[in-house]
Amino acid sequence: MSTGEFPAEAVDVSDPRVLRAVAHPLRASLLGLLRAEGPSTASRLGQRLGESSGSTSYHLRQLAASGLVEEVPGEGTGRERWWRARHRSTRWSTEEVVARPGGREVVEELTHQSLAVQRRLLAAHAEQREQLDEAWRDATSLNDWALHLSPAAAGELVDELNAVVARWRTEREEPGQPLVHVLLDLFRLAEYPP
Repeated sequence: MSTGEFPAEAVDVSDPRVLRAVAHPLRASLLGLLRAEGPSTASRLGQRLGESSGSTSYHLRQLAASGLVEEVPGEGTGRERWWRARHRSTRWSTEEVVARPGGREVVEELTHQSLAVQRRLLAAHAEQREQLDEAWRDATSLNDWALHLSPAAAGELVDELNAVVARWRTEREEPGQPLVHVLLDLFRLAEYPP
């Protein structure tokens, strides 16, 4: 099974019910693993996450009902079904989603979940950094920029940064090379924490 096979590059979601499926921590982990490591079975995913195959199977079916994962055509059996992510990434417009019933709550859940995932990724990098080849340690970049911008300019910057990463994904990605994580965050604080 290849890790680079996705039926679609991205899905734009405006339905809070679909986002609610991703807001569940185990479902988010399942979707993340399928995107990062490629197709798998409920049993393998359960072992990877310390969950029962029954639990992972149930949550995979919930993700499938929301259109986020699917069974891999022609793979596995009725007992050992293979699953894959249908999209490489999930996008949504916060403004559009919060305007719908239940939208504000699910955006809040996803925000907290996204921050938790980023904390885990950064903590894992800190723990694993010394195990990496020197070339990978040198290529690592953890930056902290601060700029004075209006909301409109901040939105332009976000669009530009995302476009750069999207272009690299389309034009420069190197299949067969390790997966690298790019975290792009732009936010304002009402007050800098002490």
